[in-house]
Amino acid sequence: MKVLVVGGSGLIGGTIALELQKRGHDVTIMSRKAAESGPLAGFKHLEGNYIYDNIDDGRLQGFDALVFSAAADVRNIPQDGSITPEAFYTQANDIAVPRFFQAAKDAGIKKSVLIGTFYPQVAPQQIGVDAYVTSRHNAAQGALALADENFSVCALNPPFVLGHLESVSAPHLDALVHYSRGHIPDIPVFAPKGGTNHISTHSLAIATCNALENGENGKGYLIGDENLSWKEYLELWFAAAGNPVELEVRDEEHPFFPNIILFAGPGATVSFDMSDEDMAVLDYPRNQIADLVKEIVDLTP
Repeated sequence: MKVLVVGGSGLIGGTIALELQKRGHDVTIMSRKAAESGPLAGFKHLEGNYIYDNIDDGRLQGFDALVFSAAADVRNIPQDGSITPEAFYTQANDIAVPRFFQAAKDAGIKKSVLIGTFYPQVAPQQIGVDAYVTSRHNAAQGALALADENFSVCALNPPFVLGHLESVSAPHLDALVHYSRGHIPDIPVFAPKGGTNHISTHSLAIATCNALENGENGKGYLIGDENLSWKEYLELWFAAAGNPVELEVRDEEHPFFPNIILFAGPGATVSFDMSDEDMAVLDYPRNQIADLVKEIVDLTP
């Protein structure tokens, strides 16, 4: 298939693009800028900004399938004060994501997968309360509502996603490695209360490819891998850094997991298990987090 990966220059979208290519698909990445180095530099590139561009100009014609991995989060909010976070989320998620899927449908694309987030499913009480969770819920519902016999749409809603990709910057992971090595003495060594589910980019990429081929039309899949407390998760990093420690759990905000990104609430524990039915469709590898943490630490200078 000729597959367009929107947001394919990022960590999640780039890993998906590589997995699709590995399976023999003809992959084009759509992003604001083409990768200049690393494994993503060899892909065909379609320049575009899904939030602001007119996508009805014919650019989407000729593709068989779409993977959309570009919805906005806190990292994308303009910092110049030109727009409030609430207004930005509405523009980028509530409006622009369903509009892009409508344009894909109008262009004749037959299959599509939206990479969403787990919060609307694991913390539904935040819908209508938190602007980000509300916008991601509305984005997914708007895209899924377009599903019919001629246009297949499903959503994958992952938890915290961990991975690495050459040439894709991940400064928060670099900092976490240095913290675990004891190189950032200004940040106290402790773990916050609570925890969450985690999944690797590799697992998510395989799930995406399988969803594109066999996913149930109109369904939003809650997917994940390992349920870990923040204490367990951080101790994986310290152990991988050669600095094993028994972390104290404190009822306070941690600089690496600030409350602004914990949409289920500070101190909350979000855990769930995959159903056998969904795993039979998505069929991705499990229990990858510890090995992936070690791999990231070993690769970080």
